[in-house]
Amino acid sequence: MFPSLTTGIIAFAIASVVIVTAGSRLARVADELADRTGLGEALFGIFLLAGVTSLPDFAATLSAAMDSRPDLAMSNVMGSMAANLVFLGIADIMYRKANLEHAAASSTNLMLAALLIVLLALPLLAIASPPVSLWGIHPITPVITAAYLFGLHLVRTTDSKPMWFPRLTRQTVPDKPGHYLRGGLAQAWVTFIILAAITGIAGWVLMEGAKVISDETGLSDTLIGGLFTALATSSPELVTTIAAIRRNALTLAVSNIFGTNCFNMLVIASADVGYPGGSIYHDITPIQMTWGLVSILMTATLLMGMVRRQRYGIGKIGFESALMLSVYAVALIIVTISG
Repeated sequence: MFPSLTTGIIAFAIASVVIVTAGSRLARVADELADRTGLGEALFGIFLLAGVTSLPDFAATLSAAMDSRPDLAMSNVMGSMAANLVFLGIADIMYRKANLEHAAASSTNLMLAALLIVLLALPLLAIASPPVSLWGIHPITPVITAAYLFGLHLVRTTDSKPMWFPRLTRQTVPDKPGHYLRGGLAQAWVTFIILAAITGIAGWVLMEGAKVISDETGLSDTLIGGLFTALATSSPELVTTIAAIRRNALTLAVSNIFGTNCFNMLVIASADVGYPGGSIYHDITPIQMTWGLVSILMTATLLMGMVRRQRYGIGKIGFESALMLSVYAVALIIVTISG
């Protein structure tokens, strides 16, 4: 799409800025819609905001898969999930009143974390399994879709009829309606849809630029996807999470990250469907499993942190945030050396 390295880098940079700008606006609109629709921050973050902030990942990953770049596609989406979890650690550092996982405690987020671990294990099983495919699709791809839909049912049930309740403390921040933006509900939905379209298109442009950068510089698709495009396409999650925290919408911030990572499993499934060379799981390098395993490790660590609910840690951040940041740093070193 872009004729030279220079235009590819420029397109990559512009698309990144567009994604960040649209993402900051999305958090404000999403918080308002969560209140006006009655869904609440948790469910809106899971069912709607997560899907929208995943659009750059979806567009970028599917573009790479259809172009027969399996490592670029999988490293992008897998690396994005690890980056999203790091963003929660960054958000915990920015929220100074208490440990973020303590303040935003909910049974819904616990269920989401458990669901994410289950979903992350499925593509890893596909990678480790014998090369089997039906009509060019691995049998585990429809299983991922079914598990995601059933998981959403469990999350919805957990939210509407919880059997576990977090202990309320002075640091706990409940989901409360906030101040509305100008305009009515219809205007808010139109704004939300427009911003969603912008982020999706920017994600596609971003990956096209990344392909040129990878080809012209000689850097591996694994390194480009797992580091550069993963961080760029995940920037809406970072921006919306930080914006939500500044609005004191803590539940929205946490549920958006978990919901986005769960939705990204559908992105992996779509990559397998769109990949023209058969099952995508069997055409990727083994290093791709690193991001999946790291994401499972980080999610499990975060789950322990949410159950433990430490009020304050060293530097007023939870132990789980410090561990997640450390694990991600080690993973970056491993991928960089391997790539």
